[in-house]
Amino acid sequence: MKAGEKIYVAGHRGLVGSAVVRKLSQEGLQNLVLRTHQELDLTDEPTTRRFFEQERPDYVFLAAGKVGGIGANSTLPAEFIHHNLYIEANVLHNSYRTRVRRLLFMGSSCIYPKLCPQPIKEEYLLSGALEFTNRANALAKIAGVEMCGAYNRQYGTQFLAVMPTNLYGPGDNYDLEHSHVVPALIARMHQAKTRGDKKVVLWGTGAPYRELLYSDDLADACVLLMKLPDEAFASLLGAGEAFPLVNVGCGEDLTIRELATTVAEVVGFQGEIAFDPSRPDGTPRKLLDVSKMFQLGWRPRTSLREGLVLAYRDMLSRKVTIAQS
Repeated sequence: MKAGEKIYVAGHRGLVGSAVVRKLSQEGLQNLVLRTHQELDLTDEPTTRRFFEQERPDYVFLAAGKVGGIGANSTLPAEFIHHNLYIEANVLHNSYRTRVRRLLFMGSSCIYPKLCPQPIKEEYLLSGALEFTNRANALAKIAGVEMCGAYNRQYGTQFLAVMPTNLYGPGDNYDLEHSHVVPALIARMHQAKTRGDKKVVLWGTGAPYRELLYSDDLADACVLLMKLPDEAFASLLGAGEAFPLVNVGCGEDLTIRELATTVAEVVGFQGEIAFDPSRPDGTPRKLLDVSKMFQLGWRPRTSLREGLVLAYRDMLSRKVTIAQS
């Protein structure tokens, strides 16, 4: 990517998209095409087609889509698969039609089997059964990965899928029912602290392990990938039956119980932390093999505690309202 080339960031107001925009701006790449959902409905094919024909971006970061934690995935499976399949199909096909040079599709580590060998290598995709609570969303994301590969094979496109681990950071969603694990924990601890609660009850057993990545670190990785020389980028697109897929994470994980304790310390909640084992745990462990990114010279810069402090400050600065539970 060079100064002056047109870059479309789909989903620029979300956690990932906003981080990508910050990183691109820091790199001096200012020719950004940005549209809100109200301005451009990517689930509508004719609207998406007209947009691409008019704007003709050189590069596309596809960070738009419906996202959420275990609660949202388990209660809204139809919305996840419907919404995300339409967006992927419309954006990828019209990127091909208008000859986008490179596209980066943002997926999720939920694509991998529930009981996957650890750490999870990219080639483990489709090697086992998925976690049921987020299977609909996972299948939509897997379809996006396969679409990238199919278009690359048939049309010679340069579409790469990025699978980040669990993310958190500025602009996150703090809805207690539908958010991911870190913002949900921050919101729960903050709510308990402000109400003076003596105890917080969290979903599951606290035993599952989770790997976490600050959103701006993911943006660093994504921009690095898009700026790779042609040969290096092409090497990530896969050959034969391999998927055009690269994992992005920190290479370390911790239990939900350990994470909850750390979040409580950052927020300042000093009460008891309990768990409700009648609620689902989700996948036992999702530690990604990130050797491909490390070989490219990328490393996350933000420690977990530092990232949690920054995320909590962002939540407070935005005066986020947390629904009573």
